[in-house]
Amino acid sequence: MTTKLLACTCNGTVAFDGAHLGAPFPVPLRALAPARQLCRREVSRFLAELDDTDDLVVTCTQEAALFGELAAAHRAVAPLRFVDLREQAGWGEEGAQAGPKMAALVAMAAVAPDEPVPAVQYRSGGRVLVVGEGADALAWAGRLAPQLSVTVLMTRSGGAALPLTRDWPVLSGTLLSLTGWLGAFEARWRQSNPIDLEACVRCGACIEACPESAIGADFQVDRLRCRSHRACVTACGEVGAIDFSRAERERGDRFDLVFDLREHSMFDCTLRPLGDTCERCAVARRGQASLDSHQPPQGYFHPGRDESERARQALRMVAMVGEFEKPKFFDYREKTCAHGRNHVEGCTACIDVCSTKAIESAGDVIKVEPHLCMGCGGCTTVCPSGAIRYAWPTPVKLGERLRHGLAAYRDRGGRDACLLVHDGEEGARLIRSLTGPAGAPPGGASARSGPARGPVRGRGLPARVVPVAVHHVGSFGLDLALAAIAFGASQVAVLAGAGIAPQYREATGAQFAIGETLLGALGYAGRHFMVIDGARPDWADALWKLGAAESVDEAARFALSGEKRRSIELALDHLLMRSRVRAAAATEVALPEGAPFGAVQVNRDACTLCLACVGACPESALLDGADAPQLRFIERNCVQCGLCVKTCPEQAISLQPRYLFDERTRAPVVLNEAEPFECIACGKPFATRRMIEGMLVRLSGHSMFGGDALQRLRMCADCRVVGMLADRAVSDLADAAARRPA
Repeated sequence: MTTKLLACTCNGTVAFDGAHLGAPFPVPLRALAPARQLCRREVSRFLAELDDTDDLVVTCTQEAALFGELAAAHRAVAPLRFVDLREQAGWGEEGAQAGPKMAALVAMAAVAPDEPVPAVQYRSGGRVLVVGEGADALAWAGRLAPQLSVTVLMTRSGGAALPLTRDWPVLSGTLLSLTGWLGAFEARWRQSNPIDLEACVRCGACIEACPESAIGADFQVDRLRCRSHRACVTACGEVGAIDFSRAERERGDRFDLVFDLREHSMFDCTLRPLGDTCERCAVARRGQASLDSHQPPQGYFHPGRDESERARQALRMVAMVGEFEKPKFFDYREKTCAHGRNHVEGCTACIDVCSTKAIESAGDVIKVEPHLCMGCGGCTTVCPSGAIRYAWPTPVKLGERLRHGLAAYRDRGGRDACLLVHDGEEGARLIRSLTGPAGAPPGGASARSGPARGPVRGRGLPARVVPVAVHHVGSFGLDLALAAIAFGASQVAVLAGAGIAPQYREATGAQFAIGETLLGALGYAGRHFMVIDGARPDWADALWKLGAAESVDEAARFALSGEKRRSIELALDHLLMRSRVRAAAATEVALPEGAPFGAVQVNRDACTLCLACVGACPESALLDGADAPQLRFIERNCVQCGLCVKTCPEQAISLQPRYLFDERTRAPVVLNEAEPFECIACGKPFATRRMIEGMLVRLSGHSMFGGDALQRLRMCADCRVVGMLADRAVSDLADAAARRPA
């Protein structure tokens, strides 16, 4: 099936070179004659192209909503996709040279979308917990009550008068914990005031009875003013709402939504490891992990003190009633997970990096809660084995887009392509802002955009910088970065906006540092990888100042593998083959601690060949010698998880992070071996001579190993059993003979 390309010059402000868009693409694509006003006067052309079943790519994202509505009204069956050629290429200082970039963007957009992934379901009935100080929380509860089922938790009542009618529950206390997600929140709070607002009938008898006026219209006792006369308790009588010695103070309930009006978010808590209470939001710790989470779960709203932001988030919250779904962003295979073995903890990289606390330990494996997962993909980036993989899109599909995009760029004479990886929302907004109206340029008309005389605009992106949109930049790892270089890119830059969690910046930076080390060892000069801080107003200057790095002379054509480490191998093998200094290229390179590649060093003097490390290795990097007492190692399989180090009883193992570029990485090597000890009964080798002789020395004086018992240690397991049974039979015969009458 052929994909059709319908380009629009946006009223002549973007110039398309027919030689670039009309030339053959690496994917089946047919370019139609460009339109000038596709969204207005020429909309009939768009509708006409919807009549067949071919995919249609439109070079406009500004009017994507309009085109989508028109296609739905037209009952079109043809898949519709959009690509922005205006802000990303046509507008800007180098718009005239952006033809290869436009071709790359079109080729990537023309790649068929990934297969559908399983959906994660949410169900919300509109039951919302409003948390905040008395007057604040009550006022917003009144606004939300017509659309939602409201419950108020007053963290500080502040004397606020309770509503005259009990239209919704009003509680008081300190919020202790909040777990869950949209439709399944579980809140726990401590009832700290003597008056239980759930039991209180608001008769006012306590207010009249209190001699210190310590009880106000909020029906809460001011402990600073109270002198413990307990007149209020007597006045409350059989209602029993007042109890100064209440034993059960902790309570909880389930909610669909949470509207947190406090200054600090429940998921942005500064609990210290040894502290009891948060400095900012009075959340009791009680020995549990802090609630710090960069990205709160779906259904939790924290607008802060700003009233306009509160109104905006309240409107969003009101709409979150019903059934919703999102993609399941990950695929987890516990068989290759290096988190743990035999209750020994190994790799925790995914748990440490997750910004939503969606991943936790579950014994020797991990557990990922899909309702909390936001698709950041940092876990897949740092996973050394590839046990957890990104699924939306898969690296295989994203690699296909990169390969076709760079091929189209190169075929049209483009040189030194720099891929700018960004998320589809904040990153796209930052890119669009580069071409916004910038006032009169100092050079007059020379700073106008592209060859077509358009409005005065910003500088835009360099012609060699090709934007690549992903769901989240945290999912772009070492496998994709090295593959991009193998496919012909000169550089890869990740645009990390202000909303990106700091741990993802660090993880991407660490991955890029490993990649830079590997490329440097192969002789590729220059800076190939970088993370750009999109929070800086001058972030684009780094791209304009960035000099091209050395790239391959012939691009790779392989497809990425579903196995992360295999994709890295394919990329490095091609880069090694095309290296201009191949004869002088290193056969190995040292890597920083924590790298997912390397060797295992064994102290032969300490190692007893117990082979506990073999049983602990999740990747089959450590192997036994079958019938021979050997410890063997395949470096290609090692992920440097450290389980062997932690499991070894003799502490004879250490890790050596490195990467081998030759065949040594695939061949098993013997780390330790010993002379076998043969069974004295049947001759079968069953242990090492060193192990047996050591046991004989240590147990020779033991009371249980006197006489022939010590000799049984020289037998294999089968012969040892036979010997014990034979000795018992002889003993039984002797006992029977002794008991026989003379």
